[in-house]
Amino acid sequence: MIHIRPATPDDAPALLAIYAPYVTDTAITFEYEVPALSDFRQRIEATLRTHPYLVLERDGEILGYAYTGQLGSRAAYAWAAETSIYLRQDCRRGGLGTRLYHALEDASRAQHVQVLYACIAAPTGADDPHLSRASIDFHTRLGYAVAGTFHRCGYKFGTWYDVVWMEKRLSDDAVPPAVVPYSAQVL
Repeated sequence: MIHIRPATPDDAPALLAIYAPYVTDTAITFEYEVPALSDFRQRIEATLRTHPYLVLERDGEILGYAYTGQLGSRAAYAWAAETSIYLRQDCRRGGLGTRLYHALEDASRAQHVQVLYACIAAPTGADDPHLSRASIDFHTRLGYAVAGTFHRCGYKFGTWYDVVWMEKRLSDDAVPPAVVPYSAQVL
């Protein structure tokens, strides 16, 4: 049984266990060191004040998570959010990411977010042992379009990586309603 729910700070150990291999073994994230548990817990708490942070469980076991955050710090960015998603590596390519992203999009629409952005590391060569184009393909299947590419802007594992920005419009309101903080929705 699949269940998607808001994360809590107490989920930090399980979520960090999912995230750690992405740091140590891939260029999917540009972090070099696995964050401390206390830091990871604080990231969850900070995100939940304003944006959704969701976990996907099957039979009570956390298999993945996704969240958004404000794209920029200026007030005019309030209607734009950046997405992140991580699945336990043995749970990829089974439709769980799609379910999680649909829930994230629904939560974002309820906040009146107008557009979602995904910042995706991309290999510069064909046979990179630390990164593929799977995330770009995933986002494309979900209706995201490439908005731009930053070339050779991330360096990890002795390799330069591009960053591809993709976007998906959730609404085209000429005058958008005020953004509702996620914490106001779930209380």
